[in-house]
Amino acid sequence: QARLAEVLRAGRAYGDTSLGGGRAVNVEYVSANPTGPRHVGHGRGAVVGDALANLLAKAGFAVTREYYVNDAGAQVEVLARSAYLRYREALGETIDAIPEGLYPGDYLKRAGQELAAKFGDKYLGRPEGEWLALFRDGAVASMLSLIKEDLARLGVDFASDQFKSERAIVARGGIEEAIAALERQGLVYTGTLEPPKGKLPEDWEPRPQMLFRSTAFGDDVDRPLQKSDGAWTYFAADIAYHFDKFRRGFAEMIDVWGADHGGYVKRMQAAVTALTGGAGRLDVKLCQLVNLLDRGQPVRMSKRAGTFVTLSDVVAEVGKDVFRFVMLTRRNDQALDFDFAKVVEQSKDNPVFYVQYAHARASSVLRHAGEALAPAQLTPTALAAAELHRLVAREEIALIRHLAFWPRLVESAAETHEPHRIAFYLQELAAAFHGLWNRGKDDDSLRFILSDAPELTLARLALVQGVAFVIASGLAVFGVEPVEEMR
Repeated sequence: QARLAEVLRAGRAYGDTSLGGGRAVNVEYVSANPTGPRHVGHGRGAVVGDALANLLAKAGFAVTREYYVNDAGAQVEVLARSAYLRYREALGETIDAIPEGLYPGDYLKRAGQELAAKFGDKYLGRPEGEWLALFRDGAVASMLSLIKEDLARLGVDFASDQFKSERAIVARGGIEEAIAALERQGLVYTGTLEPPKGKLPEDWEPRPQMLFRSTAFGDDVDRPLQKSDGAWTYFAADIAYHFDKFRRGFAEMIDVWGADHGGYVKRMQAAVTALTGGAGRLDVKLCQLVNLLDRGQPVRMSKRAGTFVTLSDVVAEVGKDVFRFVMLTRRNDQALDFDFAKVVEQSKDNPVFYVQYAHARASSVLRHAGEALAPAQLTPTALAAAELHRLVAREEIALIRHLAFWPRLVESAAETHEPHRIAFYLQELAAAFHGLWNRGKDDDSLRFILSDAPELTLARLALVQGVAFVIASGLAVFGVEPVEEMR
């Protein structure tokens, strides 16, 4: 009962802890090539990263959220050429078919129109060398604007200084600095890799390369730092980025990646360990695929994107809160089925509805109490001073114990970097509250409001308010707004 009073005094801040001690942690998520709108897979990574950042902040860490913009390399040159095609279209040229190798989505029409408005017909029919760099920068800026809009619909907001450019790191010599740091430790050498396992690519041939000795840190093979033409590999650029993180004061780093990057984890962790002398720690959270369904049937791809269902389309259909909650109902490393019909279904089988209904039901009880009691009696401070020792029913004690476990759950989920554990906790709490409410229907003595027992009524209303506070506290970690009533 004393723990219930603590819940009421803390309100939605109940569960805030000092576990992190103000330690700096960098959480990087959503990062992907800026070559189009975000798809549902990106959305899962965005929610996992955002909820994890919220969770760590609640547990007392000094969290920095970061988006790494992959704006260097061949893919952004392809983007520039694709935007140039839409630039020509914006100036009146008819584009019948998108050539092989260019990005086909209609979303690039906006970039083409922006480039046409900026440059007019100045680069129409001009050699690629005259416009490629300009159109690359313009197209990347246009795509980032589109991506920010997608993320805003999902309730994910990075500050402008939280977007870190790969091109900027490369331009200031970041790769050379990182490689030099590895060379000083004797971890870079020229060697020849073994052929890849399985069927050999037709163009494979053994050749000397600059390699990072990643096997010294648990990786399966040493990893190339330069391509055959002397250009740096993507891995070399990523090494430089993580070295930059460490030098900005982040010994603890968390990256949220798509499952297709699973083979990249060991080498990146090896590089972080090597560059930081073991002082840096990189945890990678891999997000498995999201299977989009509607009444059990696969959903067809988006016309706007051309090859996938966009995040904005899904959020527009079900709302950001439903999307965010559902993305956290499974471990990030497990595939997730997202069925449009089921995620909006009003039943106990839908965890989003079940948890939100518990909060709405608690709010309804408190509203009804307000019809018979003075507002001053129902403030959290007043309820914390109620005669809570009167709560002795087995179901009431069990519910209080569940509430009291919330701070420990926050700490354990933060330590393991597992925000999905909050979804499980909230479903169990909702089940316990719904169970107590239903018992009151069968047994009048367990009702929350008893006209002939004012002291017991206030104690039970304190319990109801405690449930509402903890549900709201958990939903806040998810970035989900608790509802006051179900419509």
